[in-house]
Amino acid sequence: MRKILLIFAVLIVFASADVFAASPDSIAGDWYTAGGNSIVQVYKCGDLFCGKITWLKNPKTEDGKDKVDSKNPDETKKNRKLLGLDILSGFKYDGGNIWEDGKIYDPKNGKTYSCKMTLEGNELKVRGYIGFSLLGRTTVWTRKI
Repeated sequence: MRKILLIFAVLIVFASADVFAASPDSIAGDWYTAGGNSIVQVYKCGDLFCGKITWLKNPKTEDGKDKVDSKNPDETKKNRKLLGLDILSGFKYDGGNIWEDGKIYDPKNGKTYSCKMTLEGNELKVRGYIGFSLLGRTTVWTRKI
C-alpha cells in the first residue's frame, strides 16, 4: 500500500510540473529594455507574438524632431518614427517559458536578427543571433509594473 501511495504522489508531482510553466500569453505586456531607455509592448498578432516601441526616454533629436529609423537599409523606411515601430515579430510559444522562431529589429544599426525569448519571473531574456542561438547576444528586459 505504501508503494502505491508513493507512486501516486510521484505521478501527481510530475503531472503538475506544467502548472508552474508560463502560459503562452505570459509574455504579453510592457517591458523596459536593457538600460531603461525604451519600453516595448509585446502583444499577440494572430497566433504569434510581436512587439513595438511605445515609449522612449529621449523621443526627440537635438533639434526637436521625432527620432526616426534612420539606420534602416531600406530608403523607404528611413523616415519611420521610432515610437510605434514594430521591432519584434513571429514569436511562437515553445513551452517551458520560451518563445522562439522570431525576429528582432535593432533600430540602432538597422539590422534584423533571429531571436528567442525566455521568461524568468519579471525578466525577459531576449537573445538575438545570426544562424545559431549560441552565436548571439542576450539582453534582459524588465516587466513594467
